[in-house]
Amino acid sequence: MELFKELNNPQSKEFEQLLNNQLSKTKIEEGKIIEGKINKITEKFVFLFVEGLKSEPVLDINELKSMGLAEKIKLGETIPVLLEKIEHPKTGEIIVSASKAQKIKGWDKLVESYEKNEPVMGKIVSKCKGGAIVEHIDTGSLMFLPGSQISDKPLKDISHLLGEPQKFALIKLDKVRGNACVSRREIISNFKKEDKAKIVEKYKVGDIIKGAEVKGLSSFGAFFNVNGEMDCLVHLQEISYSRVNHPDEVFSIGEKHDLKVISVDKEKLQVGCSIKQLSPDPFEHIENYELNKNYKVKVVKLMDFGAFCELEPGLTTLLHSSELSWTKKNLSAKKMFKVGDEIDCVITEIDKEKRRVAISHRLTQPNPFELVEKKYPVGTIVEGEVVNKNEYSLFVKIEDLDVDAFLHCNDLTYFNNGEQELEKYKKNDKLKVKVLEIKSSEQKIRVGLRQTQPDPFDWFKDKKTNQVITVKIISADNKGLTVRPEGCEMDFQIKKSQIAINPADQRGTRFTGGERIDCAISELDVEKRKVNLSIKLLEEIEKKEALEKYGAEGSGKNLPFSSLSEDLKKKGTKDK
Repeated sequence: MELFKELNNPQSKEFEQLLNNQLSKTKIEEGKIIEGKINKITEKFVFLFVEGLKSEPVLDINELKSMGLAEKIKLGETIPVLLEKIEHPKTGEIIVSASKAQKIKGWDKLVESYEKNEPVMGKIVSKCKGGAIVEHIDTGSLMFLPGSQISDKPLKDISHLLGEPQKFALIKLDKVRGNACVSRREIISNFKKEDKAKIVEKYKVGDIIKGAEVKGLSSFGAFFNVNGEMDCLVHLQEISYSRVNHPDEVFSIGEKHDLKVISVDKEKLQVGCSIKQLSPDPFEHIENYELNKNYKVKVVKLMDFGAFCELEPGLTTLLHSSELSWTKKNLSAKKMFKVGDEIDCVITEIDKEKRRVAISHRLTQPNPFELVEKKYPVGTIVEGEVVNKNEYSLFVKIEDLDVDAFLHCNDLTYFNNGEQELEKYKKNDKLKVKVLEIKSSEQKIRVGLRQTQPDPFDWFKDKKTNQVITVKIISADNKGLTVRPEGCEMDFQIKKSQIAINPADQRGTRFTGGERIDCAISELDVEKRKVNLSIKLLEEIEKKEALEKYGAEGSGKNLPFSSLSEDLKKKGTKDK
């Protein structure tokens, strides 16, 4: 110990020089990969000799076997390891890892392949969320394979790809996190691209492709599979000379059609095709067709909203569901026709600019609303049957005609509330109704039930405004009075404000019900069936008559009781 206390003596300087010479030969740094030579093997561990370290690092034999290095567990073999700690803070041991060294070396190889844009060999070892895990065959490094990069076609099952060595393209590396992302799809696409270029070269503009199969439909066109070797697009505008809103109006998946090549793009490896150019433009002789004339058309496709029909090959027109029947609403063309049927239709519109032809099937049949107008004009009373009902009306089928008339709840009765009266009726009830209105152009017929009965409002026909009538009080409350004129079957309301001139007397509770009182008609409109009654108005009329007869209001000179005192005096004198 005395030797090292004095650092300036010759022995200390000699020891310092020898130590520096030894350390300069081997640079030992944590986090670096170093080579270790096996100099001792036990049942569980391998001891390595690394020049420059103070002791021998130890490796677990199971770690080496799991890495596939069982053959290297021999004396004298060298194994690359990662020097994690030169001295553990608690035990003082040297910490090394062979598996981490292998991963780091593998990462360096991946970086090199990524920079050179070279594919790497790997195998899919397991599935994971969003894709699969690929093991780099050379180094054992694990890489992520997104589900969208597994194949150029959707795959429900990838079990046949597990464990198979194959090429992968490195598409992304995160050097900070040490993550690698690969693609199998890019490798497949590159091979197919070379093959597709040879396929595209076989086609030229004007070629006819026979029996191409509909593969997919989109808003801008239809995709066809050509001989199982190439997909081509038929744009929406190249499907038909007639207007097409969506390809599903014309095609169904799996159908086969002939195509005409109209464009070839060797750079994008795309072939554009047309169906309508296989036939001449039918709109060139559209003048041969006339409006409002019957024609035979062929049903070529059925839809929820109608049917597509052909006037002639290539000239397709839409028969909308609203033009199928005069009377039935929301009728389905699928229930009326089938593909291939020939039906009668009338051309209702020809638009050359929009290249559109509209047709109607119902116009080939008599309009039942016109028949009703002739057979049952407005004012006729007819037999009807309730066929439908909603919250405010009934729909009544008129006798033998397939026509539903509209009967509003307000036209059910003169007396009760219309909505309450509506609850009394149900489907299949027989009614006698009066035709009130017919609009053939709008396909509407309105009928009424109360119009078949005497109108109690006719009681007011010979009445006029300010006329005094006698009424019976049916009920009274704080809101006013419910009264019924004598000889009339209808009830009316007298509002609280119309009970009396004096606000203190404007109380419905003054009456108990059953009394007969007089009131005046304050408003009357027989056509609109409107009448207002008022006790207040009657008082105002009587007051006005009294003032006109007896003098000015408040004077008292001409009133019958103004001379009462003088008359009493004269009478007393005579008695004496």
